[in-house]
Amino acid sequence: MEIQVINVDVITILRDNGLKITKGRISILEILSDNSEGISADCIYERCIKHGKDLNLSTIYRTLEAFEGKGLVSKFDIGDGKYNYIIKEGSHKHVLQCSQCLKEVEIDCPMAQIELMIRNKTGFQPMEHELKIKGICEQCKDDIKE
Repeated sequence: MEIQVINVDVITILRDNGLKITKGRISILEILSDNSEGISADCIYERCIKHGKDLNLSTIYRTLEAFEGKGLVSKFDIGDGKYNYIIKEGSHKHVLQCSQCLKEVEIDCPMAQIELMIRNKTGFQPMEHELKIKGICEQCKDDIKE
């Protein structure tokens, strides 16, 4: 009989996000946690098979969608109708500032998906990026129209 060691942090993450704790969800979250880069549902499926986990691909997709819905993972389109998933961990933010009223809006960094596509298509490993967006907020835009 094989003794399975379950990462308590994974159970806490599931519980804290209102997700039912199942062996499948634990396995998928552990696989995602072990990867610093995006991973596909097919790759997760292969790793489950390799480690004797009895999960079908549709369960993996449903679980990944549930994780995405709870904000646990980011889903990245890597082209050709394929997606990778990555755990959201302290991702940095960018600030958009209106050039009229100087109001600031914080957004999640959209560059992670672009960096992943660059790695997958070219093998180039981005080390840092700068993102600067200039514009005006919706309210100032409406004020200009009047």
